[in-house]
Amino acid sequence: MELKNAVAVVTGANRGLGRHLAARLVDSGATVYAAARRPETVDLPGVRPLRLDVTDADSVRAAALAASDATLLVNNAGLSTGARLLTDDLDAVRREMETNFFGPLAVTRAFAPVIERNGGGAVLNVLSVLSWLHPAGLGSYAASKAAAWAQTDAVREELAPRGIAVSALHVGYMATDMAAGVPDDQKSDPADVAAQALRGIEAGLPEILADDLSRQVKQQLSTVPRPV
Repeated sequence: MELKNAVAVVTGANRGLGRHLAARLVDSGATVYAAARRPETVDLPGVRPLRLDVTDADSVRAAALAASDATLLVNNAGLSTGARLLTDDLDAVRREMETNFFGPLAVTRAFAPVIERNGGGAVLNVLSVLSWLHPAGLGSYAASKAAAWAQTDAVREELAPRGIAVSALHVGYMATDMAAGVPDDQKSDPADVAAQALRGIEAGLPEILADDLSRQVKQQLSTVPRPV
């Protein structure tokens, strides 16, 4: 997909990776709807702020009507509570699943007909190395991202006949608010991750592995888990 003259909707575009993705898209010549629950927090020049709460059906429908010229959807909005599956608040687990699984699904369902009417295009789902690596300390987040990976693969098959390519971005820790407590030497530059993601969209890659950890873990998926 050519990004110049594309019309992109980027969820969670007011900060972190989403902001970098929106900025790179503007630099590439795309029209960008920078979506956020509070559009007044979007301070990026050259974008169109758009109210979008991925967990609110009315908000999703309104956004799809407002961005009726979209040809590219970037499902970037996400949530991490740090909840463990067995011992922490089940409501936190549900919130992560609502945001990280049902949220992107609802937005994709709303925008797929829009993108199709506009001649086709692409969807990028921002996932994680934790789609494949499931530490107990981040069990809830990992489960939601594993589910989102399965969603991405299934939706890719459904949307291909409609002229819509679907890509998954996998990456470990980035220098964003979500990973504020992680040592800097373990984090990737979100600007670099955004650049890799957009190159992957242009190339039509089904999966974009943006750091060494993601590439290593993907290669080890066939390894039999060791007993704990």
